[in-house]
Amino acid sequence: MKAEKMREWTTQELQVKEREFSEQLFRLRFQLRNGQTETLAKIRVLRKDIARVKTLQREKELESAAQQN
Repeated sequence: MKAEKMREWTTQELQVKEREFSEQLFRLRFQLRNGQTETLAKIRVLRKDIARVKTLQREKELESAAQQN
């Protein structure tokens, strides 16, 4: 998913998406360990999406802190 689209999301939407991505990643890792799937590409994409979401959350946090000062 593109970071440009993610930037439009609110802080709460980012939190929800991070939780969703983390749950999907957990399920895929579990399936991979059990030999049910071999979707390494999807795992990589989810890890990057989680990192993007966390980065945007931090940016918003820093913006709000800068506006308060």
